[in-house]
Amino acid sequence: MTTHAEEPTLTIDELAARAGVTVRTVRFYGTKGLLPPPVLGPRRVGHYGREHLARLALIEELQHQGMTLAAIERYLDRLPPDLTAHDLAVHRAVVSSWAPDSAETLTLEELRRRAGRPLTEQDLERLAAMGVVERDGDACRVDLGLLRLGVELLDVPLSQEAILAARGVLLEHSRTAARELSRLLRGEVSERDADDVRWLSAHMQPLVVQALLTAFQRSLRQELGEWLKDTRPEQPGGENAGDAPTA
Repeated sequence: MTTHAEEPTLTIDELAARAGVTVRTVRFYGTKGLLPPPVLGPRRVGHYGREHLARLALIEELQHQGMTLAAIERYLDRLPPDLTAHDLAVHRAVVSSWAPDSAETLTLEELRRRAGRPLTEQDLERLAAMGVVERDGDACRVDLGLLRLGVELLDVPLSQEAILAARGVLLEHSRTAARELSRLLRGEVSERDADDVRWLSAHMQPLVVQALLTAFQRSLRQELGEWLKDTRPEQPGGENAGDAPTA
């Protein structure tokens, strides 16, 4: 049985309006298996939640990158089945980075409207630390692909120093991985002509990005699980709290 982080409350009309698509499109995606079925409420009225909204945003981004519905279906089929709305937002942010430039210059008023919430000076500083926003007087250079994810992370209780340090770690290791993968691919395509190289690059990039993201998410969950296990208080006799043997 699928569990939801929060009870789905959106009707199909509300979901379509929030996602900026038509009700017919939502139903079409459902019949194609691109969108999970709604949760049936009283009188068998379907209700949708944040995961549906995030999946629609990911589908929209994949279409923006030029992927066909068949390719999008294959992409979504390869995703882990238990992804939350936040996980899907991360995938969308990564997908949007395939575009040559997803940044746009916005006024502070436009930025707040796109963010869907009031942004304080501290919020803007945190978004800048995450590489989402670059201040330029009364305007901002905004990475639109990362904006939604960055806004969600504003509520995560991390200091700006920790955010900067985390960003540095991710950049360092992602560059190392990209360098090694590039070296591997160069060895495979060294005998091919230029058209083959461009074709392989265009088709390999989304697959490699998805593989890296999925592997990282699994590794991070494992590391966090080990950390949480190590920090749980011990009961007398060496048993962790909550792990006491039952009679």
